[in-house]
Amino acid sequence: MGRYGNLDYPTLAKRSTLASFALFVVGALGLALTGSSLPGWEQALLFDAEVAGVLGILLCPLVFGIVLPLTE
Repeated sequence: MGRYGNLDYPTLAKRSTLASFALFVVGALGLALTGSSLPGWEQALLFDAEVAGVLGILLCPLVFGIVLPLTE
């Protein structure tokens, strides 16, 4: 048993990256398909989902694929 329990780092990296990609796609498609017909708070929510998806795509492989396995 490792420091963080029995974690499967490759699976965590893949699934979290795919979830981040899905979040990005939902945000991007939501903004593209609806245009400016949404209220401001919904546009902000979709934009924030898009930004969070990009950050997740960049950080999840780094954290779950490199950093956490090295700290065990």
